[in-house]
Amino acid sequence: MNNNTYTSRELMAIAAAREIHDGDIVFCGTGISLLAAMAAKYIHAPKSIIFFETGAIDPDLREIPLTVADPRLMFGSCVNAGLAEAFATMQNRFLGPRLLGILGAAQVDRFGNLNSTCIGDYTKPNVRFPGSGGACDVGSFVGRTMVFIKHERRRFVEKLDYFTTPGYVDGPGGRERQGYKHGGPSCVISDKAVMRFDEVTKEMVLDRFYPGTTPEEIQCCTGFSIDICHAKELLPPTVEELDILRRQVDPQRLIL
Repeated sequence: MNNNTYTSRELMAIAAAREIHDGDIVFCGTGISLLAAMAAKYIHAPKSIIFFETGAIDPDLREIPLTVADPRLMFGSCVNAGLAEAFATMQNRFLGPRLLGILGAAQVDRFGNLNSTCIGDYTKPNVRFPGSGGACDVGSFVGRTMVFIKHERRRFVEKLDYFTTPGYVDGPGGRERQGYKHGGPSCVISDKAVMRFDEVTKEMVLDRFYPGTTPEEIQCCTGFSIDICHAKELLPPTVEELDILRRQVDPQRLIL
């Protein structure tokens, strides 16, 4: 593959990497979220810190680890502790919006609430997923969250089949009524677009659509009405971004 073309996964990883700022403290798992965190660290956010629920904080990621228990994830970490220390870091409210949690989900609604538990009735589900893991804690406590999800009507839904992780709950003031002091989703990264949330209504809006798609296509793939009026096309990955992603982040293409 040359640097004039890119895959959907590469585009998602770069779009997400651009959301990470220098100095951010990034709580993520493996897979595409780790691609994004590593790419950001290599490209424009060298002082960002990546940490994982198994306790590795700021490791020297020479190779892509495939699970959060992969020894490669612990190599060269400044702290290699455990679950309690990782979640204590995640719940440090003094870090504010510098603390970013990256999540995935099976469903998301207009307020950024997530379902990663089941499809159908909880007692007799059509599909059972792994569940929250630490996702509810991440959505509840970190300063801001970013969500990865495939863009389909069955995933962008009016009503979740199961409420696993809070976004803005039921709209303005929803988090506060549930006792959350801060936080909430900053963006949703799909394989078609980047969505954000209106500061007043807390409803999802289309911010950037990917090259080759249109705002109207995004609306057709979304199971609720979404504001597409102010959306712009996402700038495609640069040659430098793709080169770093392919040659430094994942040269073995374990995830790419």
